[in-house]
Amino acid sequence: MQTIQIKDKKFTISISESEIQTAVMEVAKKLNNDLWDKNPLFICVLNGAFMFAADLLRNFTFPCEITFVKYSSYSGLKTTGAIHEHIGLDKCIEGRSVVIIEDIVDTGLTMKSITEMLKSNGAADVRIATLLQKPDALEHSIAVDYVALNIPNDFVVGYGLDYDGQGRNLKEIYTLAE
Repeated sequence: MQTIQIKDKKFTISISESEIQTAVMEVAKKLNNDLWDKNPLFICVLNGAFMFAADLLRNFTFPCEITFVKYSSYSGLKTTGAIHEHIGLDKCIEGRSVVIIEDIVDTGLTMKSITEMLKSNGAADVRIATLLQKPDALEHSIAVDYVALNIPNDFVVGYGLDYDGQGRNLKEIYTLAE
């Protein structure tokens, strides 16, 4: 099993590049089927979802728009329990079908907060597409519409996800080695 070092932590490969791409294609297929006539606005949550969003939208074959927001709730390996907005929404969403593109849904705090904000700003419907979901970590009641992969409640890096700013560029996903 391949092990890498990022700063002071060791990580082992847990999801291969081909597994990721297959899962992303499945989500894209569902989005194409569900939203072909909606001209959706995709909202990519930076920094972590940028790779997922790029691969996902390259496979969305109908008219759409994309914009970016940036929120943070993590410090190191742990969630802080608070959402901090760094880049807010810059598009009118009133009456629009909106899809939030997220890298990982664990506690659900960020998605709950963003979903509530979008609904209060008049979105016709709000959907969530996530690369990874940790069902065992979920603390907030949210509906995730499109999940590429479910994973255990472990800390992961790669394919956009980071440890203290490092590891986003990895093509695979790695799990923290205990």
